[in-house]
Amino acid sequence: MKIGLLSDIHANLAALDAVLRAADAAGVERLFCCGDFVGYYYQPEAVLNRLDAWSWVGVRGNHEDMLALWLSGERHAEITSRYGSGIRAASGMPASRLDALAGLPVHREVEIEGRRALLCHGTPWDTDEYVYPDTDPAIRDRMAAGGQDIVVFGHTHYPVHWQIAGCHVVNPGSVGQPRDRKPGACWAIWDTTSMTVELRREVYDCTALVADCQQRDPQLPYLADVLTRVA
Repeated sequence: MKIGLLSDIHANLAALDAVLRAADAAGVERLFCCGDFVGYYYQPEAVLNRLDAWSWVGVRGNHEDMLALWLSGERHAEITSRYGSGIRAASGMPASRLDALAGLPVHREVEIEGRRALLCHGTPWDTDEYVYPDTDPAIRDRMAAGGQDIVVFGHTHYPVHWQIAGCHVVNPGSVGQPRDRKPGACWAIWDTTSMTVELRREVYDCTALVADCQQRDPQLPYLADVLTRVA
């Protein structure tokens, strides 16, 4: 079975649509999602509707935790000044959507096709820990120490694929906001039969989203710039 590995969609519908088109063309049958469905950008409910057309499971990320803070009335000014109005947009979703996001686990183990997968956002032990491509090898080893066939994480928006003692440790990168100065929507395909992982990046038109950022959050030019910047 081919499994699509997604993370950090961040309410970027155009990017997700590009990934889902590619996933369908590649014969992907199921999606594993590693959190941060919301935040930064502005179409969270449409993103969740798209995912619901697929068989998917997921975990929550730090932006889902941030949404919970917002809904409790905490840190509105801080969140808006640092991250823009994406969380405010997410807070307007129906209660059923908000409850579903809040109810996602921080990590999830899935058994499929005789394989064991562990999904998390930062690390299995800390939703908000950043594991970059150049991280300490001891952290990589700890990520792979649970006996799973694959560990999938996100949070950094940098794609990586390590093979450690028979375990694939994969960050598929960010669907909605890549940070490695290579524009596009990042994701990966895990083939449970061949036990291979393919990192993917889909080209899409982000012109409308860039304009939306400039209109909604002009004080944060990063939100638009990060979508198109190159090395």
